[in-house]
Amino acid sequence: MKEPLPSGEAPFRLFVIAGEPSGDLLAASFITALRSRLAPRALEISGIGGLPLQRLGLVSRFAQTDIQLMGVVAVLKSLPTLLSHITDTADAIVDQRPDLLLTVDVPDFSMRVARKVRKADPSIPIMHWVAPSVWAWRPGRAQAMAPHVDRLLALLPFEPAAFERLKGPPTLYVGHPLLDSAASIRPDLDEQRLRDNALAPVILVLPGSRRSEIRHLLPVFRETIRLVAARYPHAHVLIPAVPHLAEAISADVAGWPVRVEVVIGEDAKRAAFRRARVALATSGTVTLELAIAGIPLAGAYRGNAFEGWLAGKLVKSHSVLLCNLVLGRNIAPEFMQNAATAPALAAALMAIIPEGPVRDAQTRAFAELDGIMALPDGQASADAAVSAALELVANRRKA
Repeated sequence: MKEPLPSGEAPFRLFVIAGEPSGDLLAASFITALRSRLAPRALEISGIGGLPLQRLGLVSRFAQTDIQLMGVVAVLKSLPTLLSHITDTADAIVDQRPDLLLTVDVPDFSMRVARKVRKADPSIPIMHWVAPSVWAWRPGRAQAMAPHVDRLLALLPFEPAAFERLKGPPTLYVGHPLLDSAASIRPDLDEQRLRDNALAPVILVLPGSRRSEIRHLLPVFRETIRLVAARYPHAHVLIPAVPHLAEAISADVAGWPVRVEVVIGEDAKRAAFRRARVALATSGTVTLELAIAGIPLAGAYRGNAFEGWLAGKLVKSHSVLLCNLVLGRNIAPEFMQNAATAPALAAALMAIIPEGPVRDAQTRAFAELDGIMALPDGQASADAAVSAALELVANRRKA
């Protein structure tokens, strides 16, 4: 039996689409902040999401993994299911007429749903969180989003200007949640002593959270560590792993030439960040997380030959590492595709393990990130997103 609505007011109806674990966490923080702002008014949630959203009351319309697809081949194989989910999701939104449609990341899926919803019912406010990387590749996506996205929320401070230049939807920088939790990945005094040990360095190895990334990068990272271990035999390697890949990673690292510890879970990952002296990481959000934690790094990416060729043709930015993009200059070295070799990566790591100008250049640059990324009023990212959402809903009701 449902509880009576407080104050006799109709509940706020939110339809949310979150297609990946990172999107789940963003959407969950949004829902928690929205509930606080709406109280005592009730909040009804529907849509697509994983465990963090389901714990908040969401009953996902289908398995989130159905839209967690990477690469052209994987998408083509699942195309009939994807098209069916797009149509069914859009129809459900139009039938429910929520106060707000919030799409989080997965733009290839989310934008197709948004397009259908806008055509069927233009009155439904649509907000998308996590701006696609139009500044790096496929810039035409910005203008294509404009007709069916009322507000775009950006995680990176340079993105609003990029979307304005590319004639995209109105875009607001709402801060990055990594900055909200920066203290949890920065060392205390005891952990700093571990980080300061250059003779027995703690090395973070982050080969990615998808099986394709692990398949392409882990063999190269294994050989890289073998080369580094020849100079630093007392090195200790920590590999934070997502649960579904932990077994495969543990089996691979059993034969590595140094002590390797595979850690699972967010708390263990944060503890590993606090201890690490350097990191070897796949390109992605983790490079920004490492930089915020103050950990010098070398970044790498490998995909199959076709995807590597396509990326080489399409990517237009000066770097593929988020830490470099936010800083506006290439501070952390990056090695893509055929350039991501064990000798090159080992040399980059061994340049930042000891104290010296190469390590100092990264740590000094990374110390700038707080000032670059913080919101002017110190507001948390989720609170800023909720403020933008409520303003959008209020304005659409007035129109």
